[in-house]
Amino acid sequence: MSYSVGQVSGFAGVTVRTLHHYDKAGLLTPGERSPAGYRLYGDADLARLQQILFYRELGFSLEEIRALLADPEADPLAYLRERHRALKEQVDRLNRLVEVAERAIEVQRTGVRLTPEERFEVFGDVAFDLSYATDAHLKWGESASHREAMARAAAHTKEDWRAIMAEAAQWRRTLLRVFEEGAAADSAPAMDVAEEHRGHIGRWFTPCPPETHCRIADEYTEDARAFALVVPPPEQRPGLDRYLRDAVRANAERMRSR
Repeated sequence: MSYSVGQVSGFAGVTVRTLHHYDKAGLLTPGERSPAGYRLYGDADLARLQQILFYRELGFSLEEIRALLADPEADPLAYLRERHRALKEQVDRLNRLVEVAERAIEVQRTGVRLTPEERFEVFGDVAFDLSYATDAHLKWGESASHREAMARAAAHTKEDWRAIMAEAAQWRRTLLRVFEEGAAADSAPAMDVAEEHRGHIGRWFTPCPPETHCRIADEYTEDARAFALVVPPPEQRPGLDRYLRDAVRANAERMRSR
């Protein structure tokens, strides 16, 4: 059975122009003609077209396909192995580009303008979750405090970040000690830890009145990604996020009553 160019175009998913181009390039010349001189594709032509489309999908050039189909001694498996190797190299290159893009996004979303080497030196295993950074930007990006925090973060030097991380680490040690000693969330030691955290935010990022601090602490219990920014997962304890939130709320009440 024979098929016209239009019919082949329809069920093969290629344009008539592409079929004409394959014919002109000597890659796929229909074996039959209608009485009126129109191209007609037989079963052998369709089988060849299927091979061409398969190789095109894998990224072979038309010249490569022509050489492969023209040489009866050509080893299709060798061609496919070489294409597999080239595609893996391309995937690796694209993955590297994705990493570069993610670092660029991280800079924009977190405001931390350090080289990758500096980031590892300063932050170690502490990582920013890009998905949370993006969500936070969408959620708070229009607020003046968020814009100020991002601007100040962008202005911090490597030495600033060293000091920030050291201060945060000392604060976490105090938080864990108070928590593990069983002090109530509304006790003076717990509220003092909360106040120290509020001061840390104000010193390094943006003014943090008690109401703002409460909203930040609420995020710690609502989104594990937010809590991981202040207490990395290896240092977390069950219920610690709620304990910190409650201590922040109690401290806010203490501040308002003064």
